[in-house]
Amino acid sequence: MREHPLFLVGFRPFFVLTILSGAALPLLWALAFAGKLNLHLTGISVVQWHVHEMFFGFGWAILGGFLLTASKNWVKIRGLHGGWLVVAVLMWLVERLGIWFYGSLPGGLRILAVNAFIFYVAAYILWSLLYYRKQDSFRDNYFFVIALPLFIVAKNLVLSPEYYIQGWMMTLGLFRLAFVVMFERTITQFMKNSMEVTLIRNPYLDYGIKFFALISVFAGFMPEGVGAAVLLIAGLLLGIRFVLWSPRKGLSTFAIGLSYFGYLALTVHFFLEFLRVQNQLPSIGALSVHVFTFLCMGVVIPAMMIRIAQGHTGRKLLFTGMDRVAIACMGAGAFFRLVMTQIQPQGYFMWIALAGIGWALCFILLGIRLIPFLWQPRIDGKVH
Repeated sequence: MREHPLFLVGFRPFFVLTILSGAALPLLWALAFAGKLNLHLTGISVVQWHVHEMFFGFGWAILGGFLLTASKNWVKIRGLHGGWLVVAVLMWLVERLGIWFYGSLPGGLRILAVNAFIFYVAAYILWSLLYYRKQDSFRDNYFFVIALPLFIVAKNLVLSPEYYIQGWMMTLGLFRLAFVVMFERTITQFMKNSMEVTLIRNPYLDYGIKFFALISVFAGFMPEGVGAAVLLIAGLLLGIRFVLWSPRKGLSTFAIGLSYFGYLALTVHFFLEFLRVQNQLPSIGALSVHVFTFLCMGVVIPAMMIRIAQGHTGRKLLFTGMDRVAIACMGAGAFFRLVMTQIQPQGYFMWIALAGIGWALCFILLGIRLIPFLWQPRIDGKVH
């Protein structure tokens, strides 16, 4: 099994797990939220389960797969593969069971079951970035060096009844930081390679954005006014750079436009979070959070998977009709979750269900197209 093409490089198995969890978890949540399904959880609430599984099940499947693949390219090493990658996948699967039976497990076994995967993957990535730092392509990878251990802290806070709110805010902030770093690298590269446009790079603005995105990770622990100010400054700086980065040209093509759309959604999210922490956001449900999860994560992650699954298996990058339908399903889910819940709250349970169906359909369609690429060897004869 360890020599199967699926275990040649980190993105392959973890993209499959991203697709499977992306298809299943929103449907389970919709049924549980509506009271149609008893998940028989122990030790945590159904809301804690939903937050944890969407961020540390689905979210860390995609983030782990991406970082395991990207970090090896950044520092020019072979990367986690074969049997060691199989171990990571098994740990991810064990974690899913550990969360489900969280309260039934003895303390030591519970801690091991729910932390082994993230600790294993984060430790490997940290070792790669620190040990090979002299040959690292990106000087600002220390943001990942800081963020990866914090993910472990945030994960355990999410599972704590006392610190759950601080935990999900910290988790949200860490994913925001990852997207801030990724947008800075990918959008500039896409525009230069595809449209021959060199975007403005101001180091003070770039590092200011990353600094305030990092500080916003701790907004849940700050006095209300301080946390709000940090979120507002991060949003303003992101908005200024968005205007400077030729958005009209970027949004003119589907492939690059998805990244610009996700960047804009991230910016809007910061402003909504600024209002939320001050109790000035008149919304029903976690609106600001789902602006980030649906319009940033939900749009950019499928686009990134399509790019990587094709490019890293020797195929030409194409966004097919099925890909566009998949992303349209995500857009429909976002409409139900973000718009219809606000203008017709009496149908809240129905809108949540339809939002979950839209999200799930997106990943089902992605799976139909991409899993065969991930399961087979590269078509250009290269090993990985």
